Amino acid sequence: MTRCLNCGADRTQDVCDSCGLDSSAAEYLLRRRLLNRTGVFLLGAIAFVVAAGKFPPLEIDGILIFMGVLFFATLGIAILVERRAQRHTEVEAVKRVYYGLIPLPWLLALVLVANGAFDGSRPHPEPARILEKFSMPGPVPIHRLIVTSWREGHEIERVCVDRSQFDRFNSGEPVEVRVGGGLVGIPWVVGVSVR
Repeated sequence: MTRCLNCGADRTQDVCDSCGLDSSAAEYLLRRRLLNRTGVFLLGAIAFVVAAGKFPPLEIDGILIFMGVLFFATLGIAILVERRAQRHTEVEAVKRVYYGLIPLPWLLALVLVANGAFDGSRPHPEPARILEKFSMPGPVPIHRLIVTSWREGHEIERVCVDRSQFDRFNSGEPVEVRVGGGLVGIPWVVGVSVR
């Protein structure tokens, strides 16, 4: 190993000249930092899911799939860093990639909240008809109305709604989906009402 696991400085002996730690102490501190930063990352992922439910984007499925891929890739990189540290091989480049991915869920959650909360545009109503309803219980319950699409190239839209809106509508009903333009240009569902 040519770099210290703790500070990343080049070293020629077991004790690092920059931080004064030997390899086992540096490995312990690296694992502790990995654990703490993974906790921050997991909290950010939860915040992202909550933000996506509060101001649901129209393309929520694609955004959630992207977040899922990012989530598992980041955890895979964390495991790689830990395994490489255990074998006392070079970890500095992979560690920096991992540390760079930690704030991404928080940033994406902030973008979704800002997109909906600070959207100054007037929501425009779009006519649709309910084809199906989908509900999934859990810590963050999901309630969606599957409606006919008003966008070109789309057959259906999966519109996120709250529990009261979900219970109010039935399959086959004509509805009006109010869509906001979004502060950063991500269209989001303001609400659904009877047409």
